[in-house]
Amino acid sequence: MKFFFILGLFFSFFLKAYAQHNPWDSLPHWSSLQRYNETITAPQLERLLQTVYVPDGSWRSWITITRETAFIEPYPGAPQRIPLRLANSPADCKPVPRYFKRPQERKPLPGKPLSGLHIVLDPGHLGGAWSKMEERWFRIGHTRPVEEGTMTFFEAKILAKRLKNLGATVQLTKNHLGPTTPLRPWQLRKSAIEDLKNEGKSSWTPRELQAKEEILFYRTAEIHYRAQRVNQEWKPDLVICIHFDAEEWGNPKHPMLLPSNRLHILISGNFNKNELTKENDRYALLRKLLGQVHAEEVAIANAVAKAFEDRAQVPPFIYHNPLTARPALDSNPYLWNRNLLATRLIEAPVIFCEAYSMNDPLVFERIQRGDYPGRQRIGGKKYPSIYREYASAVTEGLMNYFGR
Repeated sequence: MKFFFILGLFFSFFLKAYAQHNPWDSLPHWSSLQRYNETITAPQLERLLQTVYVPDGSWRSWITITRETAFIEPYPGAPQRIPLRLANSPADCKPVPRYFKRPQERKPLPGKPLSGLHIVLDPGHLGGAWSKMEERWFRIGHTRPVEEGTMTFFEAKILAKRLKNLGATVQLTKNHLGPTTPLRPWQLRKSAIEDLKNEGKSSWTPRELQAKEEILFYRTAEIHYRAQRVNQEWKPDLVICIHFDAEEWGNPKHPMLLPSNRLHILISGNFNKNELTKENDRYALLRKLLGQVHAEEVAIANAVAKAFEDRAQVPPFIYHNPLTARPALDSNPYLWNRNLLATRLIEAPVIFCEAYSMNDPLVFERIQRGDYPGRQRIGGKKYPSIYREYASAVTEGLMNYFGR
């Protein structure tokens, strides 16, 4: 009993310490960017900044590029700038330090075209009993509740099995429904109060404070925790974030079904001026850019999107506000550069799949049918299980890219 009491005290102390030192509050390790010295030229750096990562041009207010050096202001008004040495020409570029393998660096085994490929699948959201908190839950009448986090976890397990059969090493960022971070909303009260103050509020209700704690829990702490494990423990060649999309369904007590089926795949990029005032965000942007993963992310996403288009025949979702997202590839309307927490924190190539619209009438009916073999008739046409169709599209896309 004494052992368990001491263990309980230690765990309690760990949680309190962890809560007081939120991962998103840690100061960036700017010195770590020195490993990227002479891995990129001035024209290459400027092109990536202007066409992919900060197309509004605001990067010019805190990054000065000369032929030999990029001078970085870590935050507005910083007393010193951080130098990054640049290569004289593409031929002089040193290898980019990375833990993930390029496709040409693998040696697949016969009959296992994805062998040597390490993939992490990230089922989006929490699911289960946490679905209502994270506002990823709705129900029409007495039908089966639609819980995105539950669906993505089920989808990830189906996809993992298929990829393993093809030789890939596959891990999931979670092995159960619910959160992976040891933090809980109440432990984020200090950060929640700071956020409310930053929003200009001098007072708030207990419910407003609770809501802010919960948002920091499932949108920030959870994603940071998963990304940290990906970067520090698993170190994969590719991360696939699995999500289902949805249109606004209105009153949660009386949600609406709307013809809105669509698909898009998101890739890290399109930071804007307002998103780059904080030191942590500037650091995350540069670490992602200097890792030079964007071209590979686009190529993988392009292959997966084409497979989805062939199998599911779902139209692309179109963003109309360039401040939110911009096209990632002119020839494929399904691909978009967008600044998301998960895609910017993870160092390996990441594609973020937003497939189907859960409150589209046809998709809703397919979700209600659950998983099944073969095809079932819905509205005069036969359809496979929506989970198997999703897994087939992703698998086919990865085969077309990596299994060549």
